Amino acid sequence: MGVTQTPPADVRPQQVHSFDLAEHAVPTSRQEAWRFTPLRRLRGLHDGSAVGDGKVLVEADPAPAVQVETVGRDDARLGRAGTPWDRVAAQAWTGFERATVVTVPPGAVVERPTQVTLRGEGAEAAAFGHLVIDAGPGSEAVVVLDHVGSATYADTVEILVGDGAQLTVVSLQEWAADAVHVSSHRIRVGRDARVRHVAVTLGGDLVRLHPVVEYAAPGGDVELLGLFFADAGQHLEHRLFVDHAVPHCRSNVVYRGALQGSGAHTVWVGDVLIRAEAVGTDTYEINRNLVLSPGARADSVPNLEIETGEIVGAGHASATGRFDDEQLFYLQARGIPADDARRLVVHGFFADLLGRVGVPDLEQRLLAALDAELQQGVPG
Repeated sequence: MGVTQTPPADVRPQQVHSFDLAEHAVPTSRQEAWRFTPLRRLRGLHDGSAVGDGKVLVEADPAPAVQVETVGRDDARLGRAGTPWDRVAAQAWTGFERATVVTVPPGAVVERPTQVTLRGEGAEAAAFGHLVIDAGPGSEAVVVLDHVGSATYADTVEILVGDGAQLTVVSLQEWAADAVHVSSHRIRVGRDARVRHVAVTLGGDLVRLHPVVEYAAPGGDVELLGLFFADAGQHLEHRLFVDHAVPHCRSNVVYRGALQGSGAHTVWVGDVLIRAEAVGTDTYEINRNLVLSPGARADSVPNLEIETGEIVGAGHASATGRFDDEQLFYLQARGIPADDARRLVVHGFFADLLGRVGVPDLEQRLLAALDAELQQGVPG
């Protein structure tokens, strides 16, 4: 079992923030933001050598009252959630031709999820994309982004949540085994708005997600949930940044991951910054990892920087451990076959997180996906 838990560091971002690709240096493994990422496996998404003639098709099934549009680069609704933080994000901004805009009208209460499927048509050539989710003031909605197929893909997802709105966004990475996906999720939270962002990463050769939260006004409440399961050779990386820059906001981060097989590698980096003006902040982040077999490695780095003592609370935690053989023995001693016992232990590990997703049909789908992952694994 390989485990890295790095001591807290200064979490204030040092990257250039710009739409201009030329202002971003090519990433290297010496940079903190990229030190865990196997750059050679990005297929040129980071250094400009990727040719953007690949295809990722966007298919939408909008709920009643929700509007889904395909727009050009000149649409004024694009780019409002902030600027790219790194070269891959800037390349994604420079490279896309058409964007998808999902609009929830102000005051609309949408009873069923809006489904957006992004389907890769081949990993040989790179593709770039841009998607905006705009929840109007006072609205309530759920949007599910489902990534499937083969692709070499870099994209940005802008999530704009109006005052008093309640929005759940679920991003499922169920790519084919050869896919590479680097994605920036920029979340801008209005006054008294509530956001639940759920990242589920199961497929792909290399997946790197970077959610960034910015509060536009007091009263914002954000819950960032994550579930990931890495098999042999997979690299799954989640880097989060929560910027508390206004008073009386809340954030809660809960990520859980499992790993199995030689070369399985997961990275979780949770950065929370409470600025001097952000009095009344309440924040907590936790990452737990379950290593199911030898040869897998989990890197877990929780960071917290606090510039004011006038807060409600702040904390972080991280834990990584091996599969508990004693639990397995206990269950087998009571007549439960080894494979079933292993499944029960993993279900128990993820149960609390799955219960927070808030989309019952999706919870059942994720349980089935976890079972499929376990069937590919090394027997306990």
